[in-house]
Amino acid sequence: MKVTAKTANETNREYALRVIRDNIISLDIVPGSLIGEQEIAKELGLSRTPVHEALLELSKSKIVDILPQKGCRVSMIDSALIEEARFLRETVESALVVMACTLATEQDFRELEDNLKLQEFYLANQSPEKMLELDNDFHKTLYRLCSKMQCYYMVRLMSLHFDRVRNMSLYSVKELKIVADHRAILEAIRTKDPEAGKAAIHKHLSRFDFDAEAIKEHYPEYFA
Repeated sequence: MKVTAKTANETNREYALRVIRDNIISLDIVPGSLIGEQEIAKELGLSRTPVHEALLELSKSKIVDILPQKGCRVSMIDSALIEEARFLRETVESALVVMACTLATEQDFRELEDNLKLQEFYLANQSPEKMLELDNDFHKTLYRLCSKMQCYYMVRLMSLHFDRVRNMSLYSVKELKIVADHRAILEAIRTKDPEAGKAAIHKHLSRFDFDAEAIKEHYPEYFA
C-alpha cells in the first residue's frame, strides 16, 4: 500500500479514507484482497477507530465487503456497479456542463486550458498516474465553477467502481481519447452550447463500453 502524508486540514478518518480509496483505485490494493484494520492503522500511524470508520464508509459503495472477525475484502470488478456509478456521474455532470455554459469565466477557461496542456504532455510521455490526476482535476473544476462541491464529494465516493476501471484503461487502452474528450467539453462550454456539452460528457463517460474488452484482456483476474 502506498502511504501519502496527512494534510493539515484532514481528520484522521478523512486521511484513512483517502489513502485506502486511492490505493484501491490505483490497484495497489488489488480486487479480491483481504485488508485488516490493525495493519492499515499501523501503516498510517493511526488508531483503529478512524480506519474502521473509513472502511464502513467505503462499504456503503460496495467497494469493500465487511467480513466479521476477518477484516474486509476489496470487491471484484462488477460491470453493474460500474454502470451505476457512470450513470450517476453522467447525470450530474451533464447538468454541470449546462450550468458552466452560463457561469464559466475567462479565469475558468484558462484553468481548464492549462489542465489540457498538461494532459497532452503526460499523455505523450506515458504517465498514467498523472493523467488520472489531471482528469480528476478537470472534472473537479466543473463542480467548483458551478459551486457544487458537496455534489463533487458525494459523486467521488460513489464513483469508486468507475474510477478503478478508468485507471485500468490508462494502462491497457492503446489509443486513449481523454484529451480529445476534454477538449470537446471545454469547447462546448466556451461556445455556450449546452447540447454539445451534454453530448461530449456522454461520449467521454461512455468510453468504458468501448474499452471494456481491452481492460478485461489486460486484467482478467480482477473481474467478477
